[in-house]
Amino acid sequence: MFSEKDLKQLSEKGISRESVHEQLENFKKGFPPIRLVAPATPGKGIFVLEEARVQELVSHYDTLSPDLDIVKFVPASGAATRMFKELFAWRDLLKEGRKIADIIAADKQAAAFFDNLEAFACHDDLTAVMKDKGIDAQQCIEQKDYLPLLNMLLDDEGLGYAMLPKGLLRFHRYPDGNRTAMEEHLVEGANYARAETGKVKLHFTVSPEHRGRFVNHVGHVLEKWEKQFGVSFEVKFSTQKPSTDTLAVDMQNEPFREKDGSLLFRPGGHGALLQNLNDLEEDLVFIKNIDNVVPDRLRQQTYIYKKALGGLLIELREKSFEILSKINNNTFSESDYTEARRFATEQLCIDSRKLPDSFEQGTKALQILLNRPMRICGMVKNQGEPGGGPFWVESPGDGSHSLQIVESSQVNHEDTAQKEIFSQSTHFNPVDLVCSVKGFDGKAFDLTQFTDPQTGFISIKSKDGKDLKAQELPGLWNGAMAGWITVFVEVPLITFNPVKTIMDLLREEHR
Repeated sequence: MFSEKDLKQLSEKGISRESVHEQLENFKKGFPPIRLVAPATPGKGIFVLEEARVQELVSHYDTLSPDLDIVKFVPASGAATRMFKELFAWRDLLKEGRKIADIIAADKQAAAFFDNLEAFACHDDLTAVMKDKGIDAQQCIEQKDYLPLLNMLLDDEGLGYAMLPKGLLRFHRYPDGNRTAMEEHLVEGANYARAETGKVKLHFTVSPEHRGRFVNHVGHVLEKWEKQFGVSFEVKFSTQKPSTDTLAVDMQNEPFREKDGSLLFRPGGHGALLQNLNDLEEDLVFIKNIDNVVPDRLRQQTYIYKKALGGLLIELREKSFEILSKINNNTFSESDYTEARRFATEQLCIDSRKLPDSFEQGTKALQILLNRPMRICGMVKNQGEPGGGPFWVESPGDGSHSLQIVESSQVNHEDTAQKEIFSQSTHFNPVDLVCSVKGFDGKAFDLTQFTDPQTGFISIKSKDGKDLKAQELPGLWNGAMAGWITVFVEVPLITFNPVKTIMDLLREEHR
């Protein structure tokens, strides 16, 4: 099936022949749907923290976090193209000769966008770049001549926003200068991820073609924020590894080939970032998407709950390490086991069936169950957002139940019972995680050992006019973390304010 040329191509990407054969088998067999048991809800899989408990955890975090190595991990590789879908449509209409008055009359979003052009944080940059080109932006606005504005906003001759990553777009206006999404993450990091030395670590995953732009942007803004917060930033970037790309196949499940006969590979989805996460050496990792930021005036709740989630992680990690240390030192008693079993089931949400009554067998089980990566996941009440939610899921192996973040695509909606369970979900995953990726011995886990490879996803795409099948790896916070200790905590809705379209920047939460 594979020629010497193919094998050379695999070797250059760092992909083993065994891995490709596994991918081909996945295409042929498909991925089994996940088996839902019940939605995770408050009191039944989702912890709801009382205000006093929140403050206790914040204090715990403030006391202990300075001694820990902390990093803020921000997936930031996606281009912002989809943010401007409506703008492209309006521009096409203008190019066709449609009058702006007709466009605005037919589309409330168009009316809101053009009426509020000066409210966007990119307005100052847009005005400046148009001035350099000899175009008066204010005059265009007054005369409702919006085509030049759209061209200069979207295309490379101007700001080139349509092809930039979200992290480099101006999101919010401030008296002392308008900030990009990336800058907002620097500000966040300075407020809850600062080490005792004053160092703040951030790690952004970016696309190779935009890495240089990110590096340049950091070079321009870092000194300002270091002076303002009295910190030193350590900002690192990484890209998805070529070894995480997946083979594409034709509709007969044979390798899809380019016109030159080479194999076609596609990015493995955000699950590929598990390899980037696996390279980190810090004790605690905060994970949050690049577009989920708010202006300073609304940020206090974010800081409070980030610290509360971090404090809870530290607390649960300490207790787990204490139990494992006792077992390792042969000082673990039967009464200790009773307490540890209660802790594991009630606070870590581990299925009691995994912890037998027998002291000897239960102790061995604890050594495995507690010595795993741990994540605390913030969950917001579902407001109709598309994406994953928190569920109790049945293991196909032993029938035990575990907490998982599940996407709609993982569920068999033709099964009436499964569809009903999925519809009963009350909460949504906003990608608000705090993770511990080291064991009680201080050594980093190999995170690839805690994934569920059967939670990948197959989709239909096209290339050169031909249909093909593409395969995504288990999602980063879905199947890629299936084997982690998982705890869900309700967080306020204000902590989740993503920017999916440019119109979201006109919402009150982003003003």
